[in-house]
Amino acid sequence: MHREPVRSPARSVANLEFHAAGHELDEIARRIVRALEDRGVRALNPAMAFPMEMDNFPERAWIVSHKRVAEAAGLGKMGVHRSLIHPRFGSFVLLATVLIGEAVEAHGRPLDFNPCFECKLCVAACPVGAIKPDGAFDFSACLTHNYQQFMGGFVNFVEDVAGSRSVRDYRGKQSYAETVTRWQSLAYGPNYNAAYCIAVCPAGEDVIGRYREEQAPSPYRDRRSADSEGGDDLSARERMRPTTSSRRFPHKRIRWVRPSARATSVRSFLRGAPLSFQSGKAAGLDAVYHFVFTGAESCQATLTIRDRRLDVRDGLQGVADLTVTADGRTWIRFLNKEVSLLRALATRAVRLKGPPRLLAAFGKCFPA
Repeated sequence: MHREPVRSPARSVANLEFHAAGHELDEIARRIVRALEDRGVRALNPAMAFPMEMDNFPERAWIVSHKRVAEAAGLGKMGVHRSLIHPRFGSFVLLATVLIGEAVEAHGRPLDFNPCFECKLCVAACPVGAIKPDGAFDFSACLTHNYQQFMGGFVNFVEDVAGSRSVRDYRGKQSYAETVTRWQSLAYGPNYNAAYCIAVCPAGEDVIGRYREEQAPSPYRDRRSADSEGGDDLSARERMRPTTSSRRFPHKRIRWVRPSARATSVRSFLRGAPLSFQSGKAAGLDAVYHFVFTGAESCQATLTIRDRRLDVRDGLQGVADLTVTADGRTWIRFLNKEVSLLRALATRAVRLKGPPRLLAAFGKCFPA
């Protein structure tokens, strides 16, 4: 990609580069498929980004993980910011994959080094603290902020429209500018809210020179835009506490929004728990949770929170501090705030064995 447009704090400039490069990449992959077909080789090129297979969203929507393929092919390594870093072009790359129905004579090999400097500039630049100083990654924070205008954020927007009693009520949930921004995403392509982690990355032979000369310039702290902090269910007292955005960027306006990620099945709850786990909220918590799900998605799982880390395992492992037995469908409805926990407990669709306070402590470790 062209680097200066991606570095621009003006999101329209950066998004134009992402979309233009992405369309060009899809066309290149398409021409490769055409050439392979002319030689009798079955081939296809999944989309670089959008559109994707959204029938089972928020389950996996992509056909192939371009980053993993690129790593295996020796095109780069994943950095602290969870983007691929090419040894020459750094983070300023987009990826596409061509799949073929043929055996190959030679395979690519992964790089024997990682171009990432672990300089943590991406940590400093992230407006919502999704990238942690210890290398951990808050997937939910990144998803909620960066993808606010589409995917899960768009679902929240539609539900706000449907649930509003009047125009005034709707304006209390979605500002005039936010409504127009969603129109822009629909009309011109998904509108990403931030790519600062890529913009400040100094890795890559063609990129590092500027940072050696200017000591990593960062215009993003002065960007007077809105940052999306997840957690619309926070109490007024919790909202008054300093957030990542308010501490690092005191001039910015903070907008409280619902997290974009949501569970639609027991499987997605268990698989998504490590992605939305908030390690900072788990301080002092040391507990083993047994989950026994009944109904159409019957299964058992053990979730252990210890030393600010979450471990998810199949089956019931060890001795539980709290056992949650729940109808799978009711549990998912509870997570999505379609039914209250009190009602679920009263109807025995959810049953607890152990201190209820541990369930409250468990809930605080997740954004919603």
